[in-house]
Amino acid sequence: MTSPADSDDITATGPAEDWLAKLDRVGEEAGYFQTLGPRHWAFFADEGTTLLVTFESAAAIRAGKDGLPQGHAIASARGWSHLCLIAEGQTWYRDPGVWGYFDRLVDDAFFEDFDKVLFYGAGPAGYAAASYSVAAPGASLLLMAPRATQDPAFAGWDRRDPAARRLDFTSRYGYAPAMAEGAAEVIVIYDPSEPLDAMHAALFRAPYATLLRTPALGPAPERMFDSMGLTARLIEAAMAGGLTRSSFARLWRLRRNSGVYARLLMDKLAAGGNTARELRATRWVASHFKSAGFQKRLAALEARLTPPS
Repeated sequence: MTSPADSDDITATGPAEDWLAKLDRVGEEAGYFQTLGPRHWAFFADEGTTLLVTFESAAAIRAGKDGLPQGHAIASARGWSHLCLIAEGQTWYRDPGVWGYFDRLVDDAFFEDFDKVLFYGAGPAGYAAASYSVAAPGASLLLMAPRATQDPAFAGWDRRDPAARRLDFTSRYGYAPAMAEGAAEVIVIYDPSEPLDAMHAALFRAPYATLLRTPALGPAPERMFDSMGLTARLIEAAMAGGLTRSSFARLWRLRRNSGVYARLLMDKLAAGGNTARELRATRWVASHFKSAGFQKRLAALEARLTPPS
């Protein structure tokens, strides 16, 4: 499969140079690696007729153990092709270089070479996954805590990222829920106890959208799913069209075996002020995990709640 871009030169220098060189080498062997501008790149590995499209940060890739996108390991283990859009910093992928790249993919009928296409992203990358999915009608989407837009006219209530409000969310590939209208399926995973994430999730309200709630998971559900080893399983199920409410519920129950999730839950309950609920949950966690840290936390909570004699 040939490259749709005119140039594949690498313009970065410094600490990132070795990382970029590795992506360039791996991309040359398996597909291609292209610079789309000073802060964006495209990595493609051509392995089969199933395509995983991910949106990932350069910082996360550099911090990984192999210096490759997370999606690459997931796709290569299953014989899938993988397309990764990489951003340096919180760009929201709002750049003419990225718009032009997807325009070329459309012109080259790139996505028509694949029997199945899944776009995946989380947070701002979830926004990008939904927005650029319009280039591949009939694709499936798996989005974790996605944002619908950062255009103040539509989402002035979300002030978490003031810098994003200065970006252009209107001219091309702009409003994510509208761009996802051509998808075969849109799956949105979010924490309903995070008000802003819940408001964004509600904007993906088309009949083909399935909203899956993950209470107490926090504003970055992908990190928790990564820690539980469930991200790949979620992507695999979504790719096969089998990520239903019931199948997700079975995977979601596995959080009960995660000490990381238990710690997050304890922190949320402590901040919530319902001491009776916090005590019940802490007793269950302390008995289930047998962790010295949880035992100590339970003892401190019981001592605090025991009235003086």
